[in-house]
Amino acid sequence: MAEPVAGVGRFKANYAVERKIEPFYKGGKVQLDQTGQHLFCVCGSRVNILDVASGAVLRSLEQEDQEDITAFDLSPDDEVLVTASRALLLAQWAWREGSITRLWKAIHTAPVAAMAFDPTSTLLATGGCDGAVRVWDVMRHYGTHHFRGSSGVVHLVAFHPDPARLLLFSSAADATIRVWSLQDQSCLAAMTAHYSAVTSLTFSADGHSMLSSGRDKICVFWDLRTHQATKTVPVFESVEAAVLLPEEPAPELGVKSKGLHFLTAGDQGLLRMWEAASGQCVYTQRQLPGPKQELTRCALAPSAGLLVSVTADHNLLLYEARSLQLRKQFAGYSEEVLDVRFLGPEDSHIVVASNSPSLKVFELQTMACQILHGHTDIVLALDVFRKGRLFASCAKDQSICIWRMNKAGKVACVAQGSGHTHSVGTICCSRLKETFLVTGSQDCTVKLWPIPEVLLSKGASSDSGPVLLQARATQRCHDKDINSVAVAPNDKLLATGSQDRTAKLWALPQCRLLGVFSGHRRGLWCVQFSPMDQVLATASADGTVKLWALQDFSCLKTFEGHDASVLKVAFVSRGTQLLSSGSDGLVKLWTIKSNECVKTLDAHEDKVWGLHCSRLDDRALTGASDSCVILWKDVTEEEQAEEQARREEEVVKQQELDNLLHERRYLRALGLAISLDRPHTVLTVIQAIRRDPEACEKLGATVLQLRRDQKEALLRFCVTWNTNSRHCHEAQAVLGVLLRHEAPEELLAYQGLQASLEALLPYTERHFQRLSRTLQAATFLDFLWHNMKLPPLPVAPSAL
Repeated sequence: MAEPVAGVGRFKANYAVERKIEPFYKGGKVQLDQTGQHLFCVCGSRVNILDVASGAVLRSLEQEDQEDITAFDLSPDDEVLVTASRALLLAQWAWREGSITRLWKAIHTAPVAAMAFDPTSTLLATGGCDGAVRVWDVMRHYGTHHFRGSSGVVHLVAFHPDPARLLLFSSAADATIRVWSLQDQSCLAAMTAHYSAVTSLTFSADGHSMLSSGRDKICVFWDLRTHQATKTVPVFESVEAAVLLPEEPAPELGVKSKGLHFLTAGDQGLLRMWEAASGQCVYTQRQLPGPKQELTRCALAPSAGLLVSVTADHNLLLYEARSLQLRKQFAGYSEEVLDVRFLGPEDSHIVVASNSPSLKVFELQTMACQILHGHTDIVLALDVFRKGRLFASCAKDQSICIWRMNKAGKVACVAQGSGHTHSVGTICCSRLKETFLVTGSQDCTVKLWPIPEVLLSKGASSDSGPVLLQARATQRCHDKDINSVAVAPNDKLLATGSQDRTAKLWALPQCRLLGVFSGHRRGLWCVQFSPMDQVLATASADGTVKLWALQDFSCLKTFEGHDASVLKVAFVSRGTQLLSSGSDGLVKLWTIKSNECVKTLDAHEDKVWGLHCSRLDDRALTGASDSCVILWKDVTEEEQAEEQARREEEVVKQQELDNLLHERRYLRALGLAISLDRPHTVLTVIQAIRRDPEACEKLGATVLQLRRDQKEALLRFCVTWNTNSRHCHEAQAVLGVLLRHEAPEELLAYQGLQASLEALLPYTERHFQRLSRTLQAATFLDFLWHNMKLPPLPVAPSAL
């Protein structure tokens, strides 16, 4: 392999998470506030509050029990939010601050399934899976009513819009709508007209009429004075929600008179407008390409003039209520992310293929989302042409689509093609110019698709509909599924990777076989050409990444480190490093020259199927089966600059410390050593103080002048010193000063004091016992010495 070109840029050392696109809605109720500025939706154990303008999650509200939220409702005055959890607890929130103001037991014997405020925002009704309906006074904090009689789960509760009438409506599994009088505490009527579950109740402006919808494909108008059905409108679809519209003309929707009109949302996946008087459908939304997406929710914010509808794959669509013009789209939940790509000349957008026939395009600056429809089955792979405005997708429906993003950022399908006999699992665009693309399929073939000239002309318009693509060449390449195809930077070579454990090199455009790369023990998931050298990288289910020479098809290097299949590999740092992602949820950064894994990025919880790097090589994008898309930023230079600044600062501080010790300015020296947060440096200062002839007084005076946080740090250091017999004397000296001069109350207020004492006691006892033994031994030696002294010799008598 050729050595990397000198001076092409530094190696990368680390990436940090710059942005994370996570699921914020996994099904259930959605609600707009009265101003239309905030959208409330359920995501497991949290209620998320979205800023409609930016699409950002402003706040996530989670109850202390961390159980799934089963129901919630926002009061009509937008002040109070109440949530109910599976643990049968109700929480009242000051949602703007994100704090719980009250928590109480629901008293239901099964989870709360439905919830609604009355028009005055003082009463709250809850319908439970136990068949009971309860009413609560949220201002005075007590339960006011308990209604029994419903059979099965009460999944719908609604107050009459006139607060003076004190009526509550509920519907349960028996498809009967019951009217409860709060005044008489009784059931006034049981209204029957539906044959299956009632899905919504909505009231006319005068309060005399009510519209109910059901999964029995009918909507029913009721006279609330007689509690009788006045009109049944067959709508020919299972309706999940019906909304009564303000009695105003809306010419764009075919509404010319002022009579009652209503919208339905259901399993046809379209919003439809109906005239109440005639029962005729006066407006139907245009059918989008791709399979029908059932609408599961629909809610109106009348004062804001906005309508939100929810599709079965958790996309939230926000419309102008009067014209049904689409204003915003939000992707609530992407399920399994299969591929991701940067988009746009400046990498301003990203495109995400998830476990869905539709694609999602996000603008990175505003996080505005576009949902693209064109395929009829799950989109499996993506690739982008060099200029960044044209990109291609392939899917399980055996088709490919080419999409174009205009200067305003809007994306449209401009070409479609089909020809494979099985799922198309991989796609790669030409690298030099927008001339062709290559697809690989489960049918073991590769197809070469030339890009029609009409798409590349400047005057090309997408209004005329997608152009039909025709394959120029088809080649059977492997004996098993083709998982990856890659086009060389010069557009003259093609690499294919297959489940048959081999990669192959082909000459373009003839698709002539040049050689086979054999050596992996399991199937290949990804192949990539180096941007600088004549090298191919392959990622395999055997947990390794290999580098191969294009000249002789020999294996140059093997990178081992993933604990499971390696799903994607990409060259970074001008071909001198690799990024790999695996089914262990990890992304690894490798330096090719040293075979070393420089960094492991652990932010995903499941298989990382998608990996792509930006044009400037300063960011990376990953998408995984945990429904998360993560934008990574190269922080190598920032970290190196921070490390350099830290080292320089430490050198300066060390010099200053030496000067202070030399000048015997012990208080400043000790404070500076503590600020460096290095126990050994602080120990050096303490030892210098103790070496001073006036050691004891100096140490006490110096320690007592420290701030409280500095004393807490010193106590932590003492714990470290006390574990070593050589340094325990300094630790005990500092402890002695604190215990003698600090009041017990002040010591008890120290942060982490209990943990420090627990760590100090055993070692202190050990040191005491060791010193006691040494003292005993010394005393014994002294005793022996005194007893071993010889008596004075008697004086010899003088010679006579």
